[in-house]
Amino acid sequence: MATTADFRNGMVLEIDGELWTLIYFQHVKPGKGGAFVRTRLKNVLGGQVVEKTFRAGERVTAVRLERRPVQYSYTDGQLYHFMDQETFDLIPISGDMLGEDQLKYLKENMECEGLVHEGKVISVELPQFVELEVSQTDPGLKGDTAQGGSKPATLETGAVIQVPLFIEEGDLVKVDRREDKYLTRVSS
Repeated sequence: MATTADFRNGMVLEIDGELWTLIYFQHVKPGKGGAFVRTRLKNVLGGQVVEKTFRAGERVTAVRLERRPVQYSYTDGQLYHFMDQETFDLIPISGDMLGEDQLKYLKENMECEGLVHEGKVISVELPQFVELEVSQTDPGLKGDTAQGGSKPATLETGAVIQVPLFIEEGDLVKVDRREDKYLTRVSS
């Protein structure tokens, strides 16, 4: 058990039999009345986001999720199959559960993290930084520099990001997938 004073971003709570990740919280002390905590929670399995208010000091059930390495294997059109690196079991996960923000960076044999609850992988998270090849972009011009602007580039997974003008097709780039942001070119 934990109280609202123990809240931290990323903490997992069990509310009404479902697991919720704490995305955002704010302690509020109004001028009149009791203090409360305003939160934004994301369902671990479904992905929906809700806002919920707790009274200050209210007890909640904190859940500790383990993390286990998993590897993306393939998709059958509806489900994405990951292999547990410890037990070698195949774990099917729906695209809705992964979310569009993760799917656009997912490629075969990618190492990911599985969230384990009661011995079973229930969800998968991609790494924050991914290295992908540029499959299509406009050609760079002689004299283009890192400070000269940006252009759209399509990556091997289909994601489109803004890259500096000197990036060419076939270059390997490092991307922060949470912000859809180019970080650097990776030397091969």
